[in-house]
Amino acid sequence: MSNKQSQQRYAIGMVGLGVMGRNLVLNMGDHGFSVVGYDKEPSQVEALRKESADRDICGTENINDFIAMLRPPRAVIILVPAGAPVDSVIKDLLPYLDKGDLIIDAGNSYFKDTDMRTRHLTAKGIQFLGVGVSGGAKGARYGPSIMPGGPKDAYERVRPVFEATAAKVNGDPCVTYLGSGSAGHFVKMVHNGIEYGVMQLIAETYDLMKRGWGLNDDEMHEIYALWDKGELNGYLVEITSHIFSKQDEKTGKRLISEILDVAKQKGTGMWTSQSAMELQVPIPTIDLAVAMRDLSVFATERELASVIYQRSQRRFVGNRNLFQEQLGRALFAAIIITYAQGMALLAVASEKYQYRLDLEAVTRIWRGGCIIRAALLEDICAAFRAKHNLPNLLLDPNLSRKLMEHQEDLRQVVCQAAELGVPTPGLMVSLGYFDAYRSIWLPANLIQAQRDYFGAHTYERNDAKGAFHTDWEKGEET
Repeated sequence: MSNKQSQQRYAIGMVGLGVMGRNLVLNMGDHGFSVVGYDKEPSQVEALRKESADRDICGTENINDFIAMLRPPRAVIILVPAGAPVDSVIKDLLPYLDKGDLIIDAGNSYFKDTDMRTRHLTAKGIQFLGVGVSGGAKGARYGPSIMPGGPKDAYERVRPVFEATAAKVNGDPCVTYLGSGSAGHFVKMVHNGIEYGVMQLIAETYDLMKRGWGLNDDEMHEIYALWDKGELNGYLVEITSHIFSKQDEKTGKRLISEILDVAKQKGTGMWTSQSAMELQVPIPTIDLAVAMRDLSVFATERELASVIYQRSQRRFVGNRNLFQEQLGRALFAAIIITYAQGMALLAVASEKYQYRLDLEAVTRIWRGGCIIRAALLEDICAAFRAKHNLPNLLLDPNLSRKLMEHQEDLRQVVCQAAELGVPTPGLMVSLGYFDAYRSIWLPANLIQAQRDYFGAHTYERNDAKGAFHTDWEKGEET
């Protein structure tokens, strides 16, 4: 056996040994897979070497050595920031790769970029998978939710690795082949959009309890912990309860009070909103969540506006225990509505982009490992199992019953928030979407008339087919 052949012993490679990449390598090593990691930064390589004792793992900052140590046909995972860094890595790898080798982009790439890279690499004979990975650093280390898209045969090559390293729910791995092209990254994008929406809704309940009720951190810790034991059980509610009990090592105060009220974004929420608008699918709760992160950045302007528009802060004076229960039920209703918006977007995108998504499978792999995992996903899985082509979760008998049972709580909370002057736009727009979706009539006929009046855009009639135009100032229909 030649020296080159003896080197080619690693089953899979990882480019990018930051926290996510390094943890995923260690996860694969825990399950018996041989992995070689590559990073231009020596400190990242050294960190992997220190943490990978007793595993068949190697690290290098030399791309030639990295490629030489991979068994052909090679499989290389890229885990670097989305955008230009991904293209830069692909450019660096291409001179060393052969036809039949596989590149896997496991970052949060924009799905249209994934489609472009697929075309580029396919023309060179290189296979390409766009894979969404959710769960943060801990998920990468101990079991994330994995959302792969691309050629089915390419997925089959790495399926054993993904199934072993993914989170498990009742023994089932939280990974499945989703579809061709950019299916995996589109699903991950919508996952993140739902994540934006749910985080905004939870933040609004926090604001109501803090400014509307005057509760302290201990009380809020207890409430979120209580909610997590019931129908609101889920990762985001769980970590919220933990956040309120965390002490700041620097000041000795609760850490939450020392954190700036500005929340930025990396783009996936914005991409979800953009894609929904392109596909003409309304997702107002997710859109609002993106907008509120943007608004939070305007801290100086908000401070000026608070002086101009002063209003005494009102406190809730009713039965707090009753309203606490209503608030939790309102949050649950709004979360159902948020998931409904995200899944409706996936349903339309699946047809438009020919992903052929199995929405039951999508929600099934979200039950473990990922950021939006929640008990509610069991009901969502059941909804798509009962009707695989369900256009909107609000039409499911079980979920519609639950929403009807909670809608009055959502109305009461929105009214109370408006009276107190505490901003709850996510809860408000969720209620607005629900009321519009269930409305047999909407005032869009007036919008048609307005468009025809000022721009001769025509309108449709109830009593005849076709497009009509009226000279509104003369009152003559043509």
